[in-house]
Amino acid sequence: MKFVDEVRIRIQAGAGGNGCVSFRREKYVPRGGPDGGDGGRGGDVVLAAVTNKHTLLDFRYRHLFRAASGKHGSGQNRHGRGGEDLILEVPVGTVVKDPLSQEDLADLAEPGQVWIAAMGGSGGRGNARFVSSTRQVPRLAEEGRPGEEAELILELKLMADVGLVGFPNAGKSTLIAAVSAAKPKIADYPFTTLVPNLGVVAYGEAPPFVMADIPGLIEGAHEGVGLGTRFLRHIERTRVLVHLVDVSELDEEDPLRPLRQIESELESYSDQLPLKESIIALNKADLVHDGDKLERLAAAYRETGRPTVVISALARKGLQELLLLLTKVLNAPD
Repeated sequence: MKFVDEVRIRIQAGAGGNGCVSFRREKYVPRGGPDGGDGGRGGDVVLAAVTNKHTLLDFRYRHLFRAASGKHGSGQNRHGRGGEDLILEVPVGTVVKDPLSQEDLADLAEPGQVWIAAMGGSGGRGNARFVSSTRQVPRLAEEGRPGEEAELILELKLMADVGLVGFPNAGKSTLIAAVSAAKPKIADYPFTTLVPNLGVVAYGEAPPFVMADIPGLIEGAHEGVGLGTRFLRHIERTRVLVHLVDVSELDEEDPLRPLRQIESELESYSDQLPLKESIIALNKADLVHDGDKLERLAAAYRETGRPTVVISALARKGLQELLLLLTKVLNAPD
């Protein structure tokens, strides 16, 4: 399935039906009064968050969505039927924005959450509604009101517990493939991952959690360099960040440089991202054959005060320790 996380759509709620001008015409009723019914109300356009969708692909090639209009009223006081609401199902985590102001209009972060995006127009009143002591034979009725129209931007922010961040080719796809049933594309060149991958991770008796493999960041990502800010939004909702660092590429003179660069990009995008709890995973330990050097590099990262674990996602070493750390953090009492 193609991953689509941002679309622009136009919606139009249904118009209300017109009221009717009608008079009773029955045998033996010589002075039949007005009996025109009301028009039906137009249908609303409703966005509903569902768990069985994980992409905005349904809105990729169709951009206009109209709800049904109400039916017109008719004689014998028959009111028009209301138009059916148009329910647009979106993935949980969808944010609705105004295209002009970029203001957030709705955040559908919970399963089953709904938001009325456009209200249907009210139906017009029939002439039976206009009878009064001074107007016995009204010959007027109201037209139905048009439904609301709007242009919206839909943005999907993945709902994951753990987000993997790091430079391209740090081994994020290999890690998520090793600890879950996800099957991301894996290769030995940068930017293998072009869309986020989700995997469900189970460890011991702890509740399973969702891990997201975010496409690699590079310096200047918050300004659009590389894959830019397109995927940074997907780590806004994660509870824990795992900084994946390729330990085989570290320079002993300045081993923390990759961590500082990634954190700088996160902070430039949102000052809330650096506040998230984080774990450092030094990956590709199987490529460092000098044990003393490996320990020195790990010690430098432990001095940051953050939990640090040395792993090899390819050789599947150290993964149990990493998963144990993650389950402790995710299940710690608030």
